[in-house]
Amino acid sequence: MHERERQRMILSALKGRSVGTVQEFAALTGASEATIRRDIQALSLARRLRKVRGGAEALASAVPVLPGGSNFALAQTVHVAEKRAIAREAARLCEEDDAAIVNGGSTTFQMVHFLTDASLQIMTNSFPIAEHLLQHSRCSVLLPAGAVYRAQGLILSPFEADGTAHFRARRMFMGVQSVSALGLAETDPLIIQSEQRLMRQADELVILADRSKFANRSSLLLAPLERAQVVVTDDGVSDKDAAMVEAAGVRLIVATVERGGVNGHGA
Repeated sequence: MHERERQRMILSALKGRSVGTVQEFAALTGASEATIRRDIQALSLARRLRKVRGGAEALASAVPVLPGGSNFALAQTVHVAEKRAIAREAARLCEEDDAAIVNGGSTTFQMVHFLTDASLQIMTNSFPIAEHLLQHSRCSVLLPAGAVYRAQGLILSPFEADGTAHFRARRMFMGVQSVSALGLAETDPLIIQSEQRLMRQADELVILADRSKFANRSSLLLAPLERAQVVVTDDGVSDKDAAMVEAAGVRLIVATVERGGVNGHGA
């Protein structure tokens, strides 16, 4: 990757996030940590960012910030093979001319690669998902009103009148931060408000969660586990976590991961 492209990615990752580590930038760009340190030094001298111990800090943030939101670009580098396998199985649940809701996230984003030949009506609060579908599919795309949170790739609003109430879907495909016996959890109240509005508009809720989401914990509950009709996960899920999902009366779909040339475990 060219130096200019690496540096552009580093600056983009900092937008709306403020601080990033050398290790995170290395995973994002595929470059060595030594190379990233040189890039950070160059960007610091150019006054594009502030060099800090172990990473870099944005000089200023002119875009909305989600304190608890994960960075979309960085999340795409983790558990890649698992997310793609999960997305493939989720996309198989879609039928021609269906109306569907797809929330923003690195796992749900992978669905776009399996919808290129589909003709669906899709509402999404994900700017990257909307952009990809418009360019590479026959799907019609609707977006809610709100502010664009660039680092997370999300369109969010604290207000009820964001347009979602006028769309009805057969299924909502949703990624979450955490899945446990207590329920489905997220990292930010504004994300929860948006997801709950979207959930009300779907007949069926399909959760996309790789095995790591069963180990994650968040104090902000989005909904009980029983609210979902289907959970799609990867074949690395533990027997205990699989039994927990099924005990809640939720259908479990386990996707087979093709780990050949892809680093499925990420950083």
